[in-house]
Amino acid sequence: MSDHSVAPVAPHEPPYYAVVFTSVRTQDDDGYDETGERLSELVKEIPGFLGEDVARTPGGLGVTVAYFRDEAAIDAWRNHMEHRAAKKHGRDHWYTRYTLHIAKVEHSHGFERAGR
Repeated sequence: MSDHSVAPVAPHEPPYYAVVFTSVRTQDDDGYDETGERLSELVKEIPGFLGEDVARTPGGLGVTVAYFRDEAAIDAWRNHMEHRAAKKHGRDHWYTRYTLHIAKVEHSHGFERAGR
């Protein structure tokens, strides 16, 4: 059974950037989902934002990969007032640890099975 509402971000013409945020959460869920939904809407307003993939493992590792056209778009998101406030709240309440990696994408392609 196929769920077409679940799909990775489509490939884009390189070069562009991938911002990879991996995290382990605390037990504090207060406002986490609502804040995540709000940030997912806000980042779409950043010129140069290309999309995001989000997943959580059964063991609790969260992975968000956000794609941006250039470093100026990454900086605009990094400095967005609501995003900055959410990052501070996350460090204070939601995360036991996280890492952030920024990588330049030099190759991108995709695959989709026909007829499904």
